[in-house]
Amino acid sequence: MATTTFLVISSVVGAAIAVRSTGNWFDALKSKFQKKAPMQAAAPVLERNEGWVFVHCDDPEAFGEWLGKDEEGLPTRPGEEPSLGSHLLIEMFGCKGELLEKENHVGQAMMDAATDSKATIVADSFHEFKPYGVSGAVIIQESHYTIHTWPEHGYAAVDLFYCGGTVLVHRAVETLRERFQPERIKFLVVRRGVESEVSR
Repeated sequence: MATTTFLVISSVVGAAIAVRSTGNWFDALKSKFQKKAPMQAAAPVLERNEGWVFVHCDDPEAFGEWLGKDEEGLPTRPGEEPSLGSHLLIEMFGCKGELLEKENHVGQAMMDAATDSKATIVADSFHEFKPYGVSGAVIIQESHYTIHTWPEHGYAAVDLFYCGGTVLVHRAVETLRERFQPERIKFLVVRRGVESEVSR
């Protein structure tokens, strides 16, 4: 027996249409208008490609949880072989332009990120370009942290390369998110010096 169901088509108009449900087509139509449950945070994904190992993630909370689990700063996924270092590439989108345009602010943010992550700072160098953009590096005993900014696009490209078991890189990520306030952020970890490649 067919049933009559009221389906709200537009909340602006506030109208409801009476539709006689006779089969699957109605269920398919109805599902398009129903609110979908929010997606769960996607855990980082491990990918291997000809001796390269990549870990990528588009969700800052899921990535931060994974990155912060290992206080030695080199978290690994099940089945992942050891590497000499990890290279964390961070894409920051939708930052406030004024937070990316001055050498002193960008440089201090990177220095604080290094300090907060317990990295051992050796040297630093930053340069402010005209009309805009800052490039710079913090050389750390455990490797280096670098950045280049495009204030006019609200974008910053950050590389955190670290090795050894002392860098708490998730703290550097937290500091940089706080200082540059991105609306969206993506992560990619590239394992550098994978054991099987180094020993070939």
